[in-house]
Amino acid sequence: MPRLSDSMEEGTIIKWLKSSGEEVRLGEPIAEIETDKATMTYEADASGFLQIVAAEGESLVIGAVIANLLGSAADAAAAPARVVAAQAPAPPAAETEPAAETKPAAQLAAVSAQAPAGVATAAAGRIRASPVARRTAAQLGVDLAAVAGSGPEGRIVKADVVAAGNGGAAHAAAAAAPELGSKGAVEVIDPSRSQQLIARRMASAKATIPEFQVTVEVDAEAAFDLREQLRGQAEPLPSVNDLVIKACALALRAHPGLNAAYVDGHFERYGRVNVGVAVAGAGTLVVPTVFDADVKPLTEIAVATRTLAAKVRDGSITPPELSGATFTVSNLGMLGVTRFTAVINPPQAAILAVGAANPRATVGPDGSVSARRVMELTISADHRIVYGADAADFLATVRKRLERPAGLLL
Repeated sequence: MPRLSDSMEEGTIIKWLKSSGEEVRLGEPIAEIETDKATMTYEADASGFLQIVAAEGESLVIGAVIANLLGSAADAAAAPARVVAAQAPAPPAAETEPAAETKPAAQLAAVSAQAPAGVATAAAGRIRASPVARRTAAQLGVDLAAVAGSGPEGRIVKADVVAAGNGGAAHAAAAAAPELGSKGAVEVIDPSRSQQLIARRMASAKATIPEFQVTVEVDAEAAFDLREQLRGQAEPLPSVNDLVIKACALALRAHPGLNAAYVDGHFERYGRVNVGVAVAGAGTLVVPTVFDADVKPLTEIAVATRTLAAKVRDGSITPPELSGATFTVSNLGMLGVTRFTAVINPPQAAILAVGAANPRATVGPDGSVSARRVMELTISADHRIVYGADAADFLATVRKRLERPAGLLL
């Protein structure tokens, strides 16, 4: 199982693009793998004949063997040796046989021979079952080893467990129907791998990072005027968010203490300014990276943000495009949100939340009152490495850049 993102801990084989015995060449796509961030195509890192070890739908930790590349089709056609159990987390003792490394091959063969048809027992004794099926089995006291799986490759799903817990498939439909209570029908939804990672990282951030927030108001009229001046001259037309990204990148160069992270008791300051941009995907939140945003022209930032957002939404985003961010911008202004606080994306030192630019009555230097578009920027910062004055100075620089945006074109 390859590491396809910097935060990936395990992956799921979604689909094999080649069959066992087929010849594959270096760089040829062989599988679709779901990671914590997206479903990605895995390419062969060598040439040979493919021998599939891990079945579709199976989740394995980083480094576990998913396939072998062998020297001949005959070798690939042989039954593969199963060696993933030693590297994968051991399932609960009540649900499975001891791990493969503790049982002789003869005993494993005997267990396999005794298993009823359809039971989702891997060659290493690891039972394939969805997380909700495991929870349901624990609630109903059902032994997963005795359940026949109806999912892909014999994987056990919730309906299989419910049927077993009620004495057979005849009662499965009635048992699977949700119970109606004061809250009505309850639908239990398993989070995706990406949602699980987001939940863990955000919970960890809130529990371990002493963050604080600072908010400023920015007169955005000049920024909107600049966009109008660029209309017809720049393609694609930079958005206000592109201007914010560029302003933040230049401010990070001027305030390197925020282009940093608190890691294992020490500070890390980074030589490159790489701005992550929060993008809402299908049921998830992904943060692709605009690299070297401080030196990248505004027009290139506009191209990059649109390309990355499109890749997030069609699932073609790649691991390198999701790594390396040193600061993050999250913008909900296009959804009408005027102010919010974003959760720091660890181990980064800070994240900027961008609200909508709405008309407000403002008083000019001469005392005149006019309607001008004003937006609020709120920075969440790690107090272990960033102090209040640091955050205030950074936001002052960002505000100055946005209120005098001509410098963002340089």
